[in-house]
Amino acid sequence: MNMSGASIPTLTARFPTVAEWKVIVAKFQQPSLWRAVVQLVNTLVPYVLLWAGIYWALQVSWWLVVPLAMMAGALVVRVFIIFHDCGHGSFFKSKRANDIVGFITGMLTFTPYYQWRWEHSLHHATTGNLDKRGIGDVWTMTVQEYIESSRWKRFAYKLARNPIVLLVIAPFVLFVILQRIPAKGGDAREKNSVWYMNLALLALAVVMSSIYGLMNYLIVQGIITGVSGACGVWLFYIQHQFEDAYWESHEEWDYTEAALQGSSYYKLPRVLQWLSGNIGFHHIHHLSSRIPNYYLERCHYSHPVFQQVKPITIRVSLKSLWFRLWDEQQKKLVGWRRMREIRKQKMKDEL
Repeated sequence: MNMSGASIPTLTARFPTVAEWKVIVAKFQQPSLWRAVVQLVNTLVPYVLLWAGIYWALQVSWWLVVPLAMMAGALVVRVFIIFHDCGHGSFFKSKRANDIVGFITGMLTFTPYYQWRWEHSLHHATTGNLDKRGIGDVWTMTVQEYIESSRWKRFAYKLARNPIVLLVIAPFVLFVILQRIPAKGGDAREKNSVWYMNLALLALAVVMSSIYGLMNYLIVQGIITGVSGACGVWLFYIQHQFEDAYWESHEEWDYTEAALQGSSYYKLPRVLQWLSGNIGFHHIHHLSSRIPNYYLERCHYSHPVFQQVKPITIRVSLKSLWFRLWDEQQKKLVGWRRMREIRKQKMKDEL
């Protein structure tokens, strides 16, 4: 029985209907105040202590500063998951508490709260929809689109999908530059949230520079942003960019299938699962964004239907870097080789 007293259906060999999965996940959608507070404490306190350790290490050697800054960067990934849950209104029951903690954690992750929340809601509403790509996702073209594109567009696409650009350059561009600019289409609250965050970050930079020194702060913050950004972008990438992901035209698109087939179950070692705030259970999160991160694992193991989703290990996930395009014929992500085969066949057919 769930919290409302409704019977949970038994499902094994198929994906559930909307009515069925809503019953299954219902009891996991209720935020827990003590779990939220514990997570805040065991995340933010170590982060502050790492900055204190960095202050001490600066008096000794940069050989001590760099590993501490990298550890802080890894912890920022967990901070971002708290921010992410606040944006979904799932971390606390209280909307005000979510908004306040969301703004604070957004400042630590260089992300404007309301603008990100709006864009991310569009991502959840359109994941796996071929006709609604372009907002809150990794640029993905079909094989046919790539073949028919101009030379410059193909060059830009190859550049964007290059691992170095994706994991090293893109995080800085995203979190340091693009998040400082209001997005088109947002309302006044979304746009104002960007300016408020920019002012808060300026104030933070002034305070931290007065304590650590301007150059020291910029270098340390650069390391933290680089590590957290690379980890965060990689997690976001692997959540929807794997070989048997789900993409369909709008007419064929289905929310449940997009969640359970188009969002990965990234099985990580316990330490990495903790640092990433359980977001590896991304199929559960996309099924119901109202489930806080501290209940995602429990929900996954609560019913056999969710365990039909094949896990992706770290070793398997690395192969995803070589998947570049969506092949509408094979219904899977493929590499450049498949594109060249199709283009060659097309040229033969035209002769």
